[in-house]
Amino acid sequence: MSLVKKYALTPDEIDRRSLEMVEASLPEGLQLPPQERYILCRIVRAEGDAGIAPLVKFSPDGVEAGLIALSSQAPVVTDVRMVEMGISKALLRNANLATSCMIDAPEVADRARREGTTRSVAAIRELAPQISGAVCAIGNAPTALLALLDLIDAGEVSPALVIGMPVGFVACAESKDELVKRNVPYITVMGRRGGSSAAAATVNALLDLLKVE
Repeated sequence: MSLVKKYALTPDEIDRRSLEMVEASLPEGLQLPPQERYILCRIVRAEGDAGIAPLVKFSPDGVEAGLIALSSQAPVVTDVRMVEMGISKALLRNANLATSCMIDAPEVADRARREGTTRSVAAIRELAPQISGAVCAIGNAPTALLALLDLIDAGEVSPALVIGMPVGFVACAESKDELVKRNVPYITVMGRRGGSSAAAATVNALLDLLKVE
């Protein structure tokens, strides 16, 4: 018997069983509203590790703000292509939504050199005109989240939701600590963990919830 025949399932069956296994692996006593719990399960599934569950944090209005923005066809702004590519194209089409990412744009590279900063910072600054009212999914560089928070602090942008899930060591935990201090709707993974898969899974979960509203 081939390995595909032995282990592979249909997409729907994989999805159902995965979520059952995730639910069974969550810490006992974890109390979350249904929509937050669904998003948490999707993040855990994307990471393949229930140990991340206690690190996932929602602002009180985070999920609602994201759903309202997406239902109004607000754009989804991402820091890197990995996040953008991880968002379901079918779900985006169904919701008539577009994504935007400029990490690899020539003008971003020029701006980074000119300002003596990272491309991640330059990309967020370049995207500033699109950020107000948007869902911002940061899944790679802590500097991108810091740049976004600077723009928020300066009153230059007002995103509908910040999905703050950069991964790494330098300034990563600090960027999320700063995020949760702000009066902005957010969904984040505290500490050093997160990543593009977690950020994309969060957007996909919101789009899934949008379908059943």
